Formats: sequence, structure tokens, C-alpha cells
Amino acid sequence: MAAERPFTAPPLAVGASWYPEQWPEARWEADLALMERAHLSVVRIGEFAWARMEPEDGRFDFAWLDRAIAAARRHGLKVVLGTPSAAPPIWLTQAHPDIRRMEEDGHIQGHGERRQFSVASATYRRYAVRIATEMARRYGHNPTVVGWQIDNEIGLESFDPEAKARWANWLAARYGTIDALNRRWSTQYWSQLYQRFDQVPLTLGRDQNPALVLDARRLFSAIWADYVDAQATAIRAQADRRQFITINSTAWNDHFDQYAVHRGLDLAAWDEYVPDGRPDPAALALHHAVVRGYLRRNFWVMETQPGRVNWGTNNRSLDPGETRALAWQAVAHGADAILYWQWRSAPGGQEQYHGTLVGADGQPMPVYDEIARTADELRAASRWLAGTAPVARVAMVYSQDSRWAIEQQRFARDYDPVAVLKDWYRPFHALGIAVDIVPPDADLSRYALVLAPGLNVLDAATADRLAAYVRGGGHLVLGPRSGMKDGDNALWPQRQPGPLASLLGATVEDFFALDAPIAVPGLGAVANVRIWAEALTPREPDAIGLARYGMAPWLTDKPMAVARGSGHGEIAYIGALLDEPGQAALTAILLGRACLPVPPALPAGIEMAERSGPPGRFRFLINHGDTPAPITIPDTAQVLLGDMREGRLAAHGVVLLKLAGGNR
Repeated sequence: MAAERPFTAPPLAVGASWYPEQWPEARWEADLALMERAHLSVVRIGEFAWARMEPEDGRFDFAWLDRAIAAARRHGLKVVLGTPSAAPPIWLTQAHPDIRRMEEDGHIQGHGERRQFSVASATYRRYAVRIATEMARRYGHNPTVVGWQIDNEIGLESFDPEAKARWANWLAARYGTIDALNRRWSTQYWSQLYQRFDQVPLTLGRDQNPALVLDARRLFSAIWADYVDAQATAIRAQADRRQFITINSTAWNDHFDQYAVHRGLDLAAWDEYVPDGRPDPAALALHHAVVRGYLRRNFWVMETQPGRVNWGTNNRSLDPGETRALAWQAVAHGADAILYWQWRSAPGGQEQYHGTLVGADGQPMPVYDEIARTADELRAASRWLAGTAPVARVAMVYSQDSRWAIEQQRFARDYDPVAVLKDWYRPFHALGIAVDIVPPDADLSRYALVLAPGLNVLDAATADRLAAYVRGGGHLVLGPRSGMKDGDNALWPQRQPGPLASLLGATVEDFFALDAPIAVPGLGAVANVRIWAEALTPREPDAIGLARYGMAPWLTDKPMAVARGSGHGEIAYIGALLDEPGQAALTAILLGRACLPVPPALPAGIEMAERSGPPGRFRFLINHGDTPAPITIPDTAQVLLGDMREGRLAAHGVVLLKLAGGNR
């Protein structure tokens, strides 16, 4: 099992992406010396160097890479090797033009970009596995190499003939007969009836059958999972068990199901960017938790910006101190490594304007000293934080199927399923309460409170697990649109929340898209519903209303939220999207009903998070604001690192505490 594979990596590593193939070898030592001076401990190399590693079909040249890895070792750096399949060499594209990715409109990608290959191509996969095998054979026992990154920011779909053939075979395996597909997809609607699986179009079009589109998404997830697994299997056949295998995902990538693709990997990693230079700390903290949830353990930030990017609309740089603060935030939420993209400006290519630690002239950029300070601090903190991780009593269910289903049929213009997750998370972040993000099939027994803000697609097996969690003593809170669809993206015959309606003792009478806010007077705050509202009808006498709508067509005085005890636990349903004050008030109610303490809100701009483990319990306080802010340090806490003066935490400052009392 992947979870049992041990690997050794620098604790709390800080590093950068280094591209030795882009620079004269005479420059390497100077660059590596600057890395060493910046206290970096790891470099990522190789993920775009296929043309250098295999200049001709079957002729491999790794001598330069041998020297680069040896040079890194001399400067105290470990190496993460990237398999180079994100950017195929020209000889491969010309010899096999059918490997190129086809857009849904029939446009075929050309050479010179990246990710221009079709993930469905058996030919391309054969070549990608071959280069991964050759790399692993050469470096799988190299003590400097601590891990492998497969490809780079995977995910784009292809609609070429091979993909369509895979689609027909996938449908046949899933449904068995075309009659079963027609029945489960309701293809009598609009005369969609199919006679053979190869007649079913492969499309992600918003106007297509929702069951078809959801299954197409699932197909591409399966193809990407198989693509990643093929390279991982090739590497594992040659490599030490101590070397980890990962991919680098991008923020809220919805091209595939992250849980499915990560299932066979050792480590999760993501690329954290703030293109507009204006960080949203709560949103970033949430996504750290999302990535931590892929494998339910600590993760790496494989790429992040040293100041700025080049691909946004307006590429504002982070302010002085923010690069350091965001690194500490990532660590607080479970990151064990922060790697910056990239080390040095390339003299040419599409990303010349991107932020770097060192300029094209070889001299440090202004952010270099800030990153060096961060790396030095994290190196010192490793002795305390090694073996620790965030610990949560609250979980939030993230269903990729549900997100896809809602995205296709938003019904309300501003109904964004990712924004809903962020809105539900923000009050917990403001209180410093840890939240794990988990898939619908996760074991929930360790959590006192489980939130499912938009579990739109809810199959019977998942409903049974959630009901068992409630009866066993858990507190489950469903958000709007939950339990509307079954596993085939079809409406459940019973009203929402579908298979959990009998447990809730209430159903959704109707739902409404809003173009004006509606007051909710009973939440104890100036609270309003916006975007979406559902009227609930209690069906059992012990289903109690938690809040009611104010004056509004169809909704006046109707229950907005209902809760009901069952077994040793409770299920609640929240039928509306609330504004910030309303969501905060609701969160306090839900914490109280789950018998979890409601801590005082933190000062504006202050974030609090914790990691626990055998070394103890550690608290992070980070000021994301532009001015100093007051904070309180427990009398029994030991200050390990602090940017404090007279009880105030400096702008973009960080405090690390060791708390008394050990783990919790």
C-alpha cells in the first residue's frame, strides 16, 4: 500500500525549481552556492527536460543530469526528479502526430507549448513510461534523490479517436448493456436513445445530458489515474521505497477527481499561487486542507511564487513579508516543504516575466533575502515540528461529483460550489478551528461535526454511511442542494435530501434562485440569505426549526434550517446560502449543538492554527494584516519564534508557540 511506503525527505524543506539544462554548466556552481546561502535544502529538476534526456528516439543522455545531481549534493541539496512527460520532444511529436491532444471543437494542439499530448494515447503512454523507467533505473537508488514528481500540473482532456474508443469501452464496462444506460440516463428525454455504446458522444457540453457529462468527467478521471499509475508503477519497480512519488496539482483543478488520482501516491502536493498579489488567507488555508485531505496526511507545496507570477491579468507582487507569512501559513496547515517557482529567470521562453529568487544576471532578486530568512527559520523549527500534523474535530465533505453536477446546472447565476465551500469554512478559520476536508467515502468516526455544504450527488451507499455516522453519535450538517441527485446524476424520486429525508424528518418543499437578499431574523445577527433559498417542511414532530425566513415570496416564515436527533447523534439541513454575518452566527449554533467550544473570534487579520504530534502541541499565530495587531500568549506557552513587540504581532509577522499539556 502507498501509505506504508517510507520515505526520507528534509524536514520542513524549503527549495526551488532549478533548470540546469537552461544554463551553461559553468554557471551551476554559482547558482548552487546562492541556494546554499539561502538555506535551501531541496531542488526540483527535470520535469521539462525530455528533449535533453532523450535527444533521439531510444538514445538517452543522462550524463548532464548525473553532474547536476552530484553538484546539488555537494551544496547540501536533496533532489526531487520530475518525469518530463508534460512536454514531449519534437521527434516524438513528428513521428507520432496522433499523440497530440484534440480539443472538443476538433482543434489539434501543436508543438512548442506544453501538455499538448493526449492522455488517452497508448503510444504516448508507452514513451512516457519508458523515459520514467530509464530515469528510475538510473536514479532510483541515488541517495540524493528523495522523491519523484510525475508529469506537471496534469489534467487537460482530449477528444481524439482513442479517447472516444476508451469512452465506449468504459461505458460498456460500467453499464453492461445499452438498455441499462438508456434507462439510468433517462434518454427517452429529447429522443436521446442510443443503440450502441460507440454512438454516445464524448462531450463536456453544458447543454448535454447531465448523466452523460458527469460520466465523461469520471472517464477522464479514470484515464488520468491510470496514466499516473503507469509511471508510478514503472518508478517503483526500480526505486528505493524511501523515495516518494507524487504529482503537483493546481488550485481547485476540476479536470479530474483528485481523490481518485492520488489514491496510489505517497504524497500530495500542490502549486500555490496568488496571481493578483492579494492573498485571501482563509481561501488559501482551505485549499491547504483540501490537499491534506487527498491522502489524509501532510503534503508539500511543490510550487509557489517568489513575489509574483506572469500569467495573471494584473501580476501584482506580494508585499514585503507576505512571502514569508504564506510559507508559515502553509506549514501551519500541514505542509512539510515549500518550493518556489522558479530559481532563476530563463533567458527565453514563455515565462520570462515570472518571479524568481535570482535574476537572469545571476544576482539575487529583492525577495531572495526574505526567502532565505524563511528557510533558516523553518530549518530551526524542524526539530520541534517534525512528526506533527494538524488535528481536527470538524470535517467538511468535498464531493467532486457534486461540484461537477452543480457547475453544469447552476440554476442561479452566482451559485459557485467552490465559493460555497469557502463561505462555510471562513467562520471556522476566523475562530482558529481546524477543519479536515474529506471525500464522501471517508471514515468520519473521529469527527464530532461533519459539514456537507453541497452534497448534490448522493448515492445510496454514501447515504447509509452518513446515517450510520449520525446514529453513532456524530453531528451531520447538510447544506443546500444536498441529496438532490443519485449516483447517475438523476433526481431522487423523494424530495431532498433524498435518501436522508427520513432520517432528517423533513424535506425541501421547493428551491428558489434569488436576485435580492432575504432577512433571517432568528439567527441572532443581522443575517441575510443570498443567491439561493430552499423552503423546508418538517415531516416528523421532533424535527425542529433552527431558523426561519423573513418576508419573501414563497418563503415567508418557512423553515430555513431543520435539525433532528437520531440515535446518539443529530442531522441538520441548512437550505440557504447566507451572508458572512449569517454564516458566522450559524456556525456558532452548529458548534454548540455538537458540544464543541466556540472560541472568541481572533483579531482582524490574525490567523491561528496548530500542529500536534509526539514532540508536543504547537500553535502558529500569523498576522496577515498591514499593521501590528494585539495577540494574547498563554502564560504557560513557550515562545519558539516571535515577531512581537509590546503584546502586538508585527504586520505579516509570525509567532510559533509550544503549548503546555502535550497533544490534544
